[in-house]
Amino acid sequence: MVQMEPKWLVLLAVILSLFAETQQGLTSGFYSSSCPKAEATVRSTVETHFKQDPTIAAGVLRLHFQDCFVQGCDASILITEASGETDALPNAGLRGFDVIDDAKTQLEALCPGVVSCADILALAARDAVGLSGGPSWSVPTGRRDETNVSSSPDASNFPAPNDSIPVLRQKFADKGLNTNDLVTLVGAHTIGQTNCSVFQYRLYNFTTRGNADPTINPAFLAQLQALCPEGGNGSTRVALDTNSQTKFDVNFFKNVRDGNGVLESDQRLFGDSETRKIVRNYAGNGRGILGLRFYIEFSKSHD
Repeated sequence: MVQMEPKWLVLLAVILSLFAETQQGLTSGFYSSSCPKAEATVRSTVETHFKQDPTIAAGVLRLHFQDCFVQGCDASILITEASGETDALPNAGLRGFDVIDDAKTQLEALCPGVVSCADILALAARDAVGLSGGPSWSVPTGRRDETNVSSSPDASNFPAPNDSIPVLRQKFADKGLNTNDLVTLVGAHTIGQTNCSVFQYRLYNFTTRGNADPTINPAFLAQLQALCPEGGNGSTRVALDTNSQTKFDVNFFKNVRDGNGVLESDQRLFGDSETRKIVRNYAGNGRGILGLRFYIEFSKSHD
């Protein structure tokens, strides 16, 4: 029997593809005539960088998400002039620009002026997930790059690591995404990392009485405190998915279920009745019938 992807992995791929399809005129195989090697070139470039540093997959995926979350998948995140998206506080520490630049350079040599950076970024995100053990999906292409520098987006519009679930729901609803989409997309943290400085407040004096965040598993708290000592500079990188940091899998949801979520917003998924059900569902899903059923139902919805 052919193994199917866990349901949430498939759903993540679907949401990312729908995210991409908000622009008009996109189609799979857009470059089949004008630049036949476009998708293969992007994949080989991502693979080269991935072999050197598997954590770059998370960087590329985050780059794509942050780009799409502002005003659509238009590569505006790549504009580096002052006051652009790159300078927005939530975009601090973004990685993967070199991967996109490398792919663009190679494609310009093959097909000058044909393949947009927006498409390269969307394709690279898909390939980064696949190389990490996650699913693949068809990426509709034909985007056009944003060339005008807009003002730095309001940081409050981005999901934040200390957001409550109601706040996150609203931010995702503003983008046309529901609670199930929210939990699914947060699952991309399965290959993510962050600095101690982002969550260190949870470890010490969280309640202003010297206590840590009570939602953290005590054994996991000790691990985090060892990695991020009180008074430290906060620069140490910590995996958001303990024991499975470079593999795109459901272990992230198991960690949240068990009180091992690194970010407060991640762990809060288990404190809300609606999101808790979704987390439990994903944490319990292996490969098999649920993934198969989702493939069938999703295919029907496009008949």
